[in-house]
Amino acid sequence: MDVIFFIWYLKISKLALAFAIIHSKPPGKSCKEYTEHLAKIVSEQDFGWKSKVEALEAEVLRLRQELLLNKILILIGVDVLPRRECTYPMSYSSQLEDSGCDVSNDYAFDSLRIASDFRQSEHNLDTSKCCLEIVPPLNLCCTNKEEPLTAPVQFLQHLLEIRKLSEIGILQADFTKLENDSFTICSSVSQLLDGLTVFYNSPKFPVSDILTEAICVLISLITDTKLSNHVLKKCFKKLEEFKKKLIQIILRNSSTNRFQALHAVSHMLVLLGRNNILRNSLISLLLSEVHQFAEQLWQAYQIQAMYDITQYENIFSLFMILEQLLQNETEESNISSSEYDGEEKNKFLKNLDQIILHLSDEFPLFSLYLWRVSVLLNSLLLICVGNNGNEILPYLLVA
Repeated sequence: MDVIFFIWYLKISKLALAFAIIHSKPPGKSCKEYTEHLAKIVSEQDFGWKSKVEALEAEVLRLRQELLLNKILILIGVDVLPRRECTYPMSYSSQLEDSGCDVSNDYAFDSLRIASDFRQSEHNLDTSKCCLEIVPPLNLCCTNKEEPLTAPVQFLQHLLEIRKLSEIGILQADFTKLENDSFTICSSVSQLLDGLTVFYNSPKFPVSDILTEAICVLISLITDTKLSNHVLKKCFKKLEEFKKKLIQIILRNSSTNRFQALHAVSHMLVLLGRNNILRNSLISLLLSEVHQFAEQLWQAYQIQAMYDITQYENIFSLFMILEQLLQNETEESNISSSEYDGEEKNKFLKNLDQIILHLSDEFPLFSLYLWRVSVLLNSLLLICVGNNGNEILPYLLVA
């Protein structure tokens, strides 16, 4: 009975609305034009409310950030933070300013070297001089609409600063109590990831300093042994989504001069792979995409069908990222069975020789990269067997 009444009420309401529109319709406009005009006004009002809500949410987060920083500063008895500039590799910025036409292997995704330079530059900072300088009052307000990364970057920079200074004994901050305030930290990380996703979807070159600092902060955050525990515990799903989005940005980029953007995204993924937990899941994601495309290419070859040439060109970026990450993991040589994710690796190696054999004539470069990844993957499996006895031996036997 209630359902029938609701349907009747809905029909009466629509009829009343139609009569109201007809009655109030200005002369010279058709009912359809006037209805579309009213719908546009309503949608603009809805958009306005959404914008206001988003602005209020951003303001609430900014206040939470200031409150958390002030709480930490009060606990350690410091009014302002000693100043240390965010140091990031200049070579990274200069590479992004390139025209993007050079596709040689000189660049070769040397992100490990860049990451090493970044760590070394941080290590070589003269803390005695840095601590004499004073940071201006915190300003977490984002005044430039084109730089939505400013607020989370500044907040996380100050948080990392306190963490580093507490580590060397200059400040005494107990970061084990941050568990209760993890919401603010994770919301800031989420905001940072959303901002980076927006940029990588439509990158603008040369890259602004705020973006380079954002990358610097994110990498520092996930590699910090204490802070990363809080971040990865709460933000792991968000980071996984971020990696998936970056991979899809690489695969779907169809612009003519896209190599510069592909290199930038690839660097980001390799730098994220510095974290052992993120690297393992990232390797699985990359293997899944490469394996899926290899099967699609094989099926297209069997029936002489068309394949996505853009995705074929872009897939080599994933190959290069995979090689870098697998080399890094092999060089560490300390993989335990609990950390090893054999399912996706085993799936990738299954029937791989047959795929390479069938595609080698038509797609020799693609087959070569498949073979190179398989060699690195088998080397990794052998290291796992050496470290864990025979626990991972079945994966080798199936492969």
